[in-house]
Amino acid sequence: MGLPFSSAYRHGFARVAACTIPVAVADPATNAATVLETAEACDADAVAVAVFPELCLTGYAIDDLVMQDAVLDAVVTAIEGLVAASAELFPLLVVGAPLRHRNRLYNCAVVIHRGELLGVAPKSYLPTYREFYERRWYAPGDDQAGEDIRVGSLEAPFGPDLLFEALDVPGLVVHAEVCEDVWVPIPPSSSAALAGATVLLNLSGSPITIARADDRKDLCQSQSLRCLAAYAYAAAGMGESTNDVSWDGQTLVYEGGMLLAETERFPDGPRRSVADVDLDRLRQDRIRQGTFDDNRRTHAPAMRTVHFELDPPAEDVGLRRALDRFPFVPDDPGRLAQDCYEAFNIQVSGLVQRMTAIGGPKPVIGLSGGLDSTHALLVVARAMDRMERPRSDILTFTMPGFATSEHTKANAHALARAVGATMEEIDIRPAATEMLERIGHPFADGEPVHDITFENVQAGLRTDYLFRLANQHGGMVIGTSDLSELALGWATYGVGDHMSHYAVNAGVPKTLIQHVIRWVISHRGDEGAAALSDDARDVLQAVLDTEISPELVPAGQDGRMQSTEDRIGPYALHDFALFHVLRYGMRPSKIAFLAEHAWCDPDAGAWPPGFPDEDRYGYDLAAVAKWLQVFLQRYFAFAQFKRSAIPNGPKVSAAGSLSPRGDWRAPSDGNARAWIAELHAALPELVEE
Repeated sequence: MGLPFSSAYRHGFARVAACTIPVAVADPATNAATVLETAEACDADAVAVAVFPELCLTGYAIDDLVMQDAVLDAVVTAIEGLVAASAELFPLLVVGAPLRHRNRLYNCAVVIHRGELLGVAPKSYLPTYREFYERRWYAPGDDQAGEDIRVGSLEAPFGPDLLFEALDVPGLVVHAEVCEDVWVPIPPSSSAALAGATVLLNLSGSPITIARADDRKDLCQSQSLRCLAAYAYAAAGMGESTNDVSWDGQTLVYEGGMLLAETERFPDGPRRSVADVDLDRLRQDRIRQGTFDDNRRTHAPAMRTVHFELDPPAEDVGLRRALDRFPFVPDDPGRLAQDCYEAFNIQVSGLVQRMTAIGGPKPVIGLSGGLDSTHALLVVARAMDRMERPRSDILTFTMPGFATSEHTKANAHALARAVGATMEEIDIRPAATEMLERIGHPFADGEPVHDITFENVQAGLRTDYLFRLANQHGGMVIGTSDLSELALGWATYGVGDHMSHYAVNAGVPKTLIQHVIRWVISHRGDEGAAALSDDARDVLQAVLDTEISPELVPAGQDGRMQSTEDRIGPYALHDFALFHVLRYGMRPSKIAFLAEHAWCDPDAGAWPPGFPDEDRYGYDLAAVAKWLQVFLQRYFAFAQFKRSAIPNGPKVSAAGSLSPRGDWRAPSDGNARAWIAELHAALPELVEE
């Protein structure tokens, strides 16, 4: 589209506003002026689509006044004025109004853009129960498909079968329904979504009663989730007649079941919920969820499409949506606690089922004192508790090599002791030295050569020992490698940490594991957590405070131990990329755009609960691009042969797993050229071809 990298509209977003305004009863001229004021504010805010409440040009609660020609004539004049005034405005405006058509009145959504009346969608379902009496005045519009309407000097398509598609913002297809339409079992927006609508709008009157606001949210959330769409809802508020009811002006924007924006209720003055809807995400969801389009085959909705051009601004308009630094880790404390509970117990229940099915072997686990093996031990401990087996049946082994630190070794011993597992230490250096000698490696002759062979001799021996120990003790080897390591191929293939009898961590990303451990620490054995002593919690905290390292290469002259993140990049950025590649298939340039917004300012936005203040860091676009290129190369061009041969382990995250039997199937002899080329085209100064 020729838009700069910094523009959200370049990256598949469209800004949507759900607006509520003060209305003047039966005064279309005043109401049109108020609509125009908000429309101009939306234009200044780079809003692509703005929806207003039901019948906002007259007010919803005007009863028989709606049948007065003076009011209806004023509505036509108001619409003509709004159409003319919209010529210089960016947003597609969707406004509520009563309109005459043939022999009846219709409660309508009037769609206006750039000086044109694009179409009019009548309300299909009219409530005539409890406080509602709409059929006294209006005709249902569900039988008006394929019609046209005249509004003063203007003519436009008329019917509930209208889609409005932007030609220059790919994926922006708008449909409007009115209030009660979303309360019926099969809303018009369902057919519209099956026909391709991605942004569903609801112009609502909806007087407020106790708990009705929650019902609206449930409906909007459900419809956005079921239709794999955005759903923007705007309810009537200030100024409506309160003869017998009251109004709260609720506005909401949902996307695929996720609340993006809402305003306070009972506002004093105009309010709007504004959010950038991710059209790419919706398109990807529909492609992946094939049953969505299968449903179209059954219902085969017939819709008409009206095209328009938005001409989005060629500038940085910001990004108006909450964006998680850690997409696998919710910022909301309650949601994070729930995720940790579910992640931990998914792992535990998977392990219990596997051990029960094969006769109750003793779990065998290599304990390094690092995050992954620590977390795996907690899962095993809880599984043993659930099976009413003694934790002493857990056989843990720490196997120091040439670079093992006293700190991590002490953590391993202390943790096994605190959990109640049986611990044994096996020094692998003699066996590793013999192997290095037999293959003629220079390290055996005293040369400081710490290459991949040197590392993998140690990693392979550790796993070899574990399998033979499992044979000896009637055990099963518990894998510790996590989802992030599988994404990067950061494991020693075959007889190495790549292999086990059951891989409990295979579905959990590195950035979530530390939070699950914190959750276990804080829950003291209740709510499905492993019961732990105070000593065990202290050891777990020490593990959390330790830098991630494979400890296969001795410390350098500066005394620094080998750091995983120094070598392959920060797991925070890799998990960010993994989530958006695995869950949404995003193009790399969009991932870079989102990562820059999420990570550029450490002081902006929310951090997950419990994240230490001193560890709150940031990354600029150059760092994002550098490590994203590393991720793409490893993920698409290198690591698949390891993923194609991984052992069983439970899927944990809704974002997906990397099992070839589950969420991810890919050729082991693939390449990353298309992804690197796309990123280079967007950021040629930062990315090598």
